[in-house]
Amino acid sequence: MIPFNKPTVTGQEQKYILEALKSPKLSGDGFFSSQCQTWFENTLPCTKSILTPSCTAALEMAAILIDITPGDEIIMPSYTFVSTANAFVLRGAKIIFVDVRPDTMNIDERLIEQAITKKTKAIVPVHYAGVACEMDTIMEIADKHNLFVIEDAAQGLMSTYKGRALGTIGDFGAFSFHETKNYTSGGEGGLLVINNPEFLERAEIVHEKGTNRKQFFRGETNKYEWVDVGSSYLMSEVQAAYLWAQLEHAENILANRLACWKVYYDKVSESAGKEYLKLPKYPRNTQHNGHIFYIKVANKRERSNLIQHLKKNDISAVFHYVPLHSSHAGKEYGQFYGEDKYTTLESERLIRLPIWHEIPKESIERVSECISSYFRP
Repeated sequence: MIPFNKPTVTGQEQKYILEALKSPKLSGDGFFSSQCQTWFENTLPCTKSILTPSCTAALEMAAILIDITPGDEIIMPSYTFVSTANAFVLRGAKIIFVDVRPDTMNIDERLIEQAITKKTKAIVPVHYAGVACEMDTIMEIADKHNLFVIEDAAQGLMSTYKGRALGTIGDFGAFSFHETKNYTSGGEGGLLVINNPEFLERAEIVHEKGTNRKQFFRGETNKYEWVDVGSSYLMSEVQAAYLWAQLEHAENILANRLACWKVYYDKVSESAGKEYLKLPKYPRNTQHNGHIFYIKVANKRERSNLIQHLKKNDISAVFHYVPLHSSHAGKEYGQFYGEDKYTTLESERLIRLPIWHEIPKESIERVSECISSYFRP
């Protein structure tokens, strides 16, 4: 059986986890947390990085920090994970969904400005498959209308836009270390990147359940108390230890993912032929991280048939998001602005193929040949 995914393992995870278990700060903010956060601040780079239990938690923190209140509107694509919307709906916001570009499955930057109203508070671009949204245009629109930009870079660690790391361009960036991502912290995990210095002090408070705990232990206040809203947003030291084992090999993991992605591209092109399906694209001036290799077939029926064909040959391939605006909650808490020209149509054509760190070349070849056999007369 060729599984869809295998979590990345570098070999040092168990050693570091055992060290973390002996830490006096097992609940978080210990040695490994510090190592990871320093790595992000130096490597991306960014003003401040804050480890969280999940990308969902990072997005929720961002929603709190920009003071989302009932009636605010947030612009984002419908083709994304539910957490992208939930983080803002929890604060009472209404989600305004905008159509995607068919080439990247990212929000169509040309449609954002016309969706802005007096209630709009932020734009949340989602970098699908680690491929950058058109951030120059998005930032220009945000500056013009005095809006916040929160990058959902859940899939985008080590990807770039015009040489800049994804997640470091907007006011905030949110990353995921779920087991399906290129870099994982042992199942779940996330990161909030803060690029706007205005939010540094409050972010520490929100991160610590709304208390001034960090300031108290630094001797900056003589009283440890509840001072703001917040929640339990610390990543555990065990998660950070697992993540640190991955960050030490970040460049090697990136190189391997890109190499695997390239083998897929060459083999699927060779085996199936572009007349049968469409292959991934990414714009110039962007560099993806090999997170997802997907193909697009003719329609939803063709997708189901191909997935079943692969399954019969012991290959696990899967589709991805069902557009949020078509869901029950999406209709209740949001609305689609303009025409759904591509979001539903393109989402129903997309199939993700198995890919992980150090997937054997033979497995990629087998998947490619199986796709070819499906289309073969």
